[in-house]
Amino acid sequence: MTKALQIENLSKSFAGVQAVKDISFAIEKGEIFGLLGPNGAGKSTTINMIAGVCRVGTGRIRAFGYDNQRDYRYTRRMLGVVHQEIVIDNFFTIDQALKLHAGYYGVKDDPDWRQLLIERLGLTLHLNKVMLKLSGGLKRRFMIAKALIHRPQLLILDEPTAGVDVELRHGLWDFVREINQQGTTILLTTHYLEEAEQMCDRIAIMHHGELIALERTHELVRRLSNRQLRLWLEDPLRELPVGLESFRPKLKDGGRELLLCLPAGESAGNLLKTICGLGLQIRDIETDQSGLEEVFLQLTGMKEKNGER
Repeated sequence: MTKALQIENLSKSFAGVQAVKDISFAIEKGEIFGLLGPNGAGKSTTINMIAGVCRVGTGRIRAFGYDNQRDYRYTRRMLGVVHQEIVIDNFFTIDQALKLHAGYYGVKDDPDWRQLLIERLGLTLHLNKVMLKLSGGLKRRFMIAKALIHRPQLLILDEPTAGVDVELRHGLWDFVREINQQGTTILLTTHYLEEAEQMCDRIAIMHHGELIALERTHELVRRLSNRQLRLWLEDPLRELPVGLESFRPKLKDGGRELLLCLPAGESAGNLLKTICGLGLQIRDIETDQSGLEEVFLQLTGMKEKNGER
């Protein structure tokens, strides 16, 4: 089956410094795929090569089976890109720019679709404003509308909610889910990791130009995140029981609250059996699992860099 995007052994260097190092991955049709990484990881360079605004160093990129270098006219038409940097036509109004933009891809203007984008992205009251007079948030909304105006099969969102208000963020994600359900494939990069965790079917994490993780989101979080068991005890403890050392136990609230950390792959049921074997009387219990942010920090080594253990 043809992939929405197929990247094979992709590399790119600038002035002898490798920004992207031999990465390979594929995105399925209809998927919401997250490409994450700290600043300088190589995400934007990768996206720029996919979009054709940056030359491929070595390797191959195919969109829906078409090579993005040899068949660039087809691939450009299939892709819609919201770049991280604000890219606008300074002296056009929003209305003028959106009416023209589909033609850049050889696609006829669709007034109904254009009007839907204007309404869903909150641009109705600003159609006759020139770009120079728009706020940063409105410029970002326009860029999203511009990327979608030719109805791309693959929408690439590079930090789409940077600098926008909370209301637009929620509205944008609702709209992205809607067009995804209608068949549009999504490639997303964001520093808002809670957004990626909620939105993405699979996640790839880049670091120093390399791909260091690629997995279904819930599997990645489940496999690598830390889980915590919080127990409220009927009788307070004066000291930690012997036998729980591997779970990094902590006492709180005068010994009435016991915190335990479950290592990856450890069964909570086995831990509860151990606790019951110690004769502890449990009044209440709560489990908590860290999310994608914890996994991201663990994989990229940023916790150690910041002095955390």
